Amino acid sequence: MLDLKQLYHDLVRFETELWDAVDARLRADCDLPLTWFEVMRLLARRPGCRIQDIAEEFAITVGGTSKVVDRVEAAGYCRRRANPDDRRSSLVELTPAGTRLTRKAIEVFEAELQRRIGSVVPGQALEQFAVTLSTLRAAGQAISKQESGR
Repeated sequence: MLDLKQLYHDLVRFETELWDAVDARLRADCDLPLTWFEVMRLLARRPGCRIQDIAEEFAITVGGTSKVVDRVEAAGYCRRRANPDDRRSSLVELTPAGTRLTRKAIEVFEAELQRRIGSVVPGQALEQFAVTLSTLRAAGQAISKQESGR
């Protein structure tokens, strides 16, 4: 019988180790923390996000998101502009320097993922693992939603 406690331990430790390895590679090759990269990669995919949109994407607080965006903006990689649909919020977009750095960082990010995951586990097993993780996340979100509705 599968030991769920050991599975939990391995999954959490792997996530931490993977985060640390990708962060170290991005810092070394691009002078870019992984936290900033995650926000910048989202902005590259979905220009004009609000702070709220970014927070929801990463399941973090609006305050925490605003602090990360402040740092990325201070470095010159993104900027805020007035939201034409809502005066109370602003839209965040990459600057040209942010776009260039994000493109380079995506290559580094993908190479490190290939090195640590893609080259280790066969494709079919990875596809099943992706489906399993998606199922677990959806179930966890549904449980959290039910609990918050009590």
